[in-house]
Amino acid sequence: MKRTFVILLALTAGLTLMAQQRLTLAQCRYLATQSNPTLKAAQERIDAAEALERMAFCQFLPKVDANGTYIWNQKSPALLSDQQAYDVNHIGTTVENDIASSLSDLLANIGIHDPQLAQRIVDNLGGLRLEENLNNMGQQVTNALDIDLRHIIAASVTVSQPLYLGGRLSALHRSAQYSYDMQQALGDRVYDGLLIAVDAAYWQYISVLHKQQLAHQYQSLLQQLTNDVQAMVEADVATQADVTKVRVKLNEARMNATKADCGLELARLALCQICGLNPDSNYIFAEDSTLVNYLPVDSINIDHICDRRSDYRILRDAQGLATQGVRLARAGLLPNVALTGSYLVSNPNILNGFQKDFGGMFTAGIVVNIPLAHPGDIYALRAAKHKQTETALQLEESRDLILLEVNKLNHQLKVANLKLVQSRSDLENAEENLRLADESFDAGVINPTDLMAAQTAWMKAKSEVLDTEIEIRLDHLYLMQALGELKM
Repeated sequence: MKRTFVILLALTAGLTLMAQQRLTLAQCRYLATQSNPTLKAAQERIDAAEALERMAFCQFLPKVDANGTYIWNQKSPALLSDQQAYDVNHIGTTVENDIASSLSDLLANIGIHDPQLAQRIVDNLGGLRLEENLNNMGQQVTNALDIDLRHIIAASVTVSQPLYLGGRLSALHRSAQYSYDMQQALGDRVYDGLLIAVDAAYWQYISVLHKQQLAHQYQSLLQQLTNDVQAMVEADVATQADVTKVRVKLNEARMNATKADCGLELARLALCQICGLNPDSNYIFAEDSTLVNYLPVDSINIDHICDRRSDYRILRDAQGLATQGVRLARAGLLPNVALTGSYLVSNPNILNGFQKDFGGMFTAGIVVNIPLAHPGDIYALRAAKHKQTETALQLEESRDLILLEVNKLNHQLKVANLKLVQSRSDLENAEENLRLADESFDAGVINPTDLMAAQTAWMKAKSEVLDTEIEIRLDHLYLMQALGELKM
């Protein structure tokens, strides 16, 4: 948004300004920009759009997540049934019994039928502690398979990096940039509109102020004429009818002066309101009395004008958003590829037989998603393309409308300058006519009615000049806005 008013404040004596309570047009503009809530809201929207643009850029960067879990279970799962656990715990006894039975069968097969001999051989094997050792080994196996999962602790740190999402991330980033530019253009439009409103209210106040001064001046002329005619009646050189005519005109002038006083107060209140000033304070609005020669432009470069116009930039950004909308819709039909990596730690340790300690490992992989049948995304792409065409047509139409508006305002300014030349000429004639009428009235050549006609003609000519000067200022202001050159 435009920031030139900050420099302006540094160049103006702000403290003495409020002490003297004299405000120029530039100071009114500055006060309005500092207190206007709509402008402040526009700035907040710009800041929000800027934050969203940065957020969209961050989508290109890796994401790191940390997760932690604790689970309490009432019971732990059993990998062996009770019978299986009993069999494993007594595997030594079972093996020794099987050996004794096998030896008996073996001795019987070789012709030795002596069960005691087989038992003595097995008893001699007792020195090897086969039964005890195998039973201990079985007990160790059952203990190892007894997993304690009543308390589970797990944690992980995961890093994910998108590699290709069908152009979705770049489209989102570009859309955020267009949104930020659009909010800036909207803020400039609010800013320009505020300046236009301040200028219109300011010059309306100045116009009413001049009209009030003119009304009181005209009232003074009629009051003097009334006194003169009353003296003429007393000198029997005028009739009471002449006095009545002048008094009627004087009453009309007084009413117009009263209306001008009320209108001036209303104009002052309106100007104070738009500038954020206390209406009860007695501010003096200092007018720049010098009327600059505001001339029409000679040439019109529509490309440069469009680049400066906030409304055209808004439409251009809208077209950019529509274009990125097409890319986003198309991304729904394209493959997505992402890279992931993580480190997982758990207790019980799944890498060491579910022991009650912490153990971890790294993992890495690539995730690929390929859309196969997404008919809804096809129609979304078609709708986005139609929106893109619509914004392109609106952008093209806006160029013609901007060119028409600039030509129209340029012509209005040209006509206003011609009117000013004519009105000033009429004022000179009216002033000369009033001077001659005063001299003729003093010489008794004309009657009071003719003098009043000359005074009325002078007042209308003077009023026309004032109106035309204000009209030129406002026409030039509107032309500068149309050209995109409105400045603080």
